[in-house]
Amino acid sequence: MTAEELDSLLEWYDLKDELRTGWVLRNIDSPESVAAHTWGTATLCLLYAEQEGIDCQKAVTMALIHDLGEARTGDIATRAENGRQTTPTSEKEAAERSAVTDLVGSFNDTELLSLWEEYEARDNPTAQFVKDMDLVDNCLQALKYERQDRYDEAETNDHFTEFENLDEFFATAAPRFQTELGQDLFKRIKSKYERELGRPCQL
Repeated sequence: MTAEELDSLLEWYDLKDELRTGWVLRNIDSPESVAAHTWGTATLCLLYAEQEGIDCQKAVTMALIHDLGEARTGDIATRAENGRQTTPTSEKEAAERSAVTDLVGSFNDTELLSLWEEYEARDNPTAQFVKDMDLVDNCLQALKYERQDRYDEAETNDHFTEFENLDEFFATAAPRFQTELGQDLFKRIKSKYERELGRPCQL
């Protein structure tokens, strides 16, 4: 391992401490890190790739690096509530592309960079599948937090005025699914979430 590789790897490890912004804004008790979310996404790929006719190793690898840029840029949350998206998507993508190019470049691994670019383009079945598993993971985490009472729903929260409870996380995911599996898993998780609340989820 070269000194450059060591420095880069230590920066990759920042994902283990980088908390997911959406959960932080919602005042979730002990919110997950980006690395924890990455594990969840990779696990879903491991479980469902083959039944969808997707190369499992490729999907898991893509999942493991899909948020790598956030080691340097931080986690910029996607918001469904009007006026809450503080960073334009194009600006976010450019910053993450620069970060990933640098972080992967230390290892001279053009394949990893290519997989990340593929994921960002979302123009093939593997990338679309991995993105859907990314969204499903977020919804699963919302359901888990709801079941565990990990936030105070009565607390005034200026970051969430349009959506109640954890509805915005479902609203953010709902229009973005590109696979039948993703849509099916979303519906199943949302149904469980609605049972926890005793009301329909606001989308």
